[in-house]
Amino acid sequence: MSDDAPSTDDDAPPTDDDPADPLAWETLDSAVAYSCPGFDVRNEAVRLPDGTETEFDYLDESPSVVVLPFTPDGDVVVIEEWRQAVRRVNRSLPVGGMEPEDEDRAAAARRELREETGHEADRVEFLTSVEPANGIANALLHFFVARGCTPTAEQELDHNESIRVDTTTVEELREHIAERETRDGRTTLGLLYYEAFGTAEE
Repeated sequence: MSDDAPSTDDDAPPTDDDPADPLAWETLDSAVAYSCPGFDVRNEAVRLPDGTETEFDYLDESPSVVVLPFTPDGDVVVIEEWRQAVRRVNRSLPVGGMEPEDEDRAAAARRELREETGHEADRVEFLTSVEPANGIANALLHFFVARGCTPTAEQELDHNESIRVDTTTVEELREHIAERETRDGRTTLGLLYYEAFGTAEE
């Protein structure tokens, strides 16, 4: 079985309006209002179902991968990273945007794991895809489980990444989530989804 799950229409954000649905908005115009590394702010002129014409702004960004990495002993590889928006160190799973050179989502997951933690996986398994904030963003997160992760490479951090690597047990990570010590939404969703449903290969 391939590391990557087959792509489906459900995995990609919609690119066209759906005029068949009476709730659908009609997009009249679309332009980037502001651009920065990581995302754009897009401004669109839209027509609502009642005929009202107005504007809508949202964050426009590339899909990302989230990796739940397990060592051969069953521990979880986590990162601790400074997050300027909330002014604190954030404990989380490795996360990063897909790059044009990535062959597929699984390749992106392997690359992000290696770059952020220096670990490489024996295999990766697709978990799920979610739209975490589709009221304000077209962000799409692809979750993967990585098995047999060992520290065989050097970190390759971006200029604005401040990251240290640690390991923990599943039980400790779950407890940190329960006690609200881990507040990262991607980490919370990734672990709880995995514990509830596992992967397609399990």
